[in-house]
Amino acid sequence: MTACQNGSRRPTASVVVCAYTEDRWPGILAAVASVRAQSYPALEILLVVDHCPALLDRLSRAYEGTTGLRVLANAGPRGLSAGRNTGVAASSGEIVAFLDDDAVAEPDWLHHLAAAYADPRVLAVGGRTEPVWASGRRPGWFPEEFDWVVGCTYRGLPHGTARVRNVLGGNASYRRTALAAAGGFATGIGRGGGPRPLGGEETELCIRLARARPDAVLLIEDRAVIHHHVPPERERFAYFRARAYAEGLSKARITRRVGTGSGLSSERAYVTRTLPAALARAARDVLRGRPDGAARAGAVVTGVALATAGYVRERAAP
Repeated sequence: MTACQNGSRRPTASVVVCAYTEDRWPGILAAVASVRAQSYPALEILLVVDHCPALLDRLSRAYEGTTGLRVLANAGPRGLSAGRNTGVAASSGEIVAFLDDDAVAEPDWLHHLAAAYADPRVLAVGGRTEPVWASGRRPGWFPEEFDWVVGCTYRGLPHGTARVRNVLGGNASYRRTALAAAGGFATGIGRGGGPRPLGGEETELCIRLARARPDAVLLIEDRAVIHHHVPPERERFAYFRARAYAEGLSKARITRRVGTGSGLSSERAYVTRTLPAALARAARDVLRGRPDGAARAGAVVTGVALATAGYVRERAAP
């Protein structure tokens, strides 16, 4: 039995890594290696392949005979939600943690996630996701407040250990019993293999978790750190625009399921507090003669406008 600092037992943890393309082969191997190197060992690693037979065969051969690691085919429809549900169904840990297939976890990642479950009311714990830019540094026009565009922790989220409405999907964990009670991730929301970079499946799930248990606590523990690779195409303004618009579509789908009160509660604070602060910082940079300030301000305005347009369009659709 392994004890937390407060003397309570840390829960056993299954780690699910969902993959869908051979193009990410080196990243998948790095993600798995980072899980196997954790200071708090995972009970098991579940590699779920989303309707890509060649990748399924290649991973099965690569990890054949590896203790504590299984390679599985997505048992549901194409998409991240069904892949995650496949991993949850096959897991046996008390908590199920998810790591993106293009990210690597720091050695104490799982330790910090598991330790946060000392309070039995805690149903979900997410960590901090740092971007690793393919070009070596953040594009000057890219505002930190929009790092969610590339699946990373963005400026405006609380620091330390803090309660949140939802965790971010690529660096998250849940009590397995809570996932089962809530019915798992909803298909029809988030990445589904189509051309649009949709998201939000973890947001909708977290809202359902909180509704099912009025005393539920959902946390961010920013000592649980992963490093997420941002490929060159996602450093471009074209992807920024597409992802912002898709986020509006996703938010509309979420609010259809859970209502606007819960579905947009965090977004209201983001729009009224985080983004005005981003514009103020950009304006200060402009006054100091830094040209990136104007570009960042333009990105903020564009991102908000496109997300709003996507939301309005999807809400108006039958």
